[in-house]
Amino acid sequence: MQAKLIDTMKETLSQLAHYNIWANKRIIDILLEIDEELVDKELLSSFPSIRSTVYHTWAAEFIWLQRLQLTENPVWIAPDFKGTFAEACEDWQKTSGVLASFVDTQYDDKALQHVLQYYDRQKKSNKKPVYVVLMHIFNHSTYHRGQLVTMLRQLGVNKIPSTDFIGFEKK
Repeated sequence: MQAKLIDTMKETLSQLAHYNIWANKRIIDILLEIDEELVDKELLSSFPSIRSTVYHTWAAEFIWLQRLQLTENPVWIAPDFKGTFAEACEDWQKTSGVLASFVDTQYDDKALQHVLQYYDRQKKSNKKPVYVVLMHIFNHSTYHRGQLVTMLRQLGVNKIPSTDFIGFEKK
């Protein structure tokens, strides 16, 4: 069966948002199988541990979601999170789901072309179209999932499912 041609920005971004949920879940399922002590083991990557990489990726998705929802004072949640690693992974999945709902509930492509003004973590004002922000979010998460795969391999985990977009498209 031939895949349906995607002809709108909204459809493309929705597909990427749902891919993000799928790929995050595949990585999270593996992460939740490893010993808790390995989650904090120091490894070579952008962040020193699996936990810090997961928390960063989740926090980034969450702060962007807050900005898209026009939250007046968005918060970077990672430093203040006191729950378990499993709870953080669950919240990461919820955040990814809300991002997908955000895309799916946009009326049309014009809504995604709206220019979002936001302040970065250094309090600098920025303006970007919503579609650019969404593409950044999904690309950023893909980047860090790749790092998580490398970190898992450093720990000797060999059975890691593919998170390639083409695999999502096959499902």
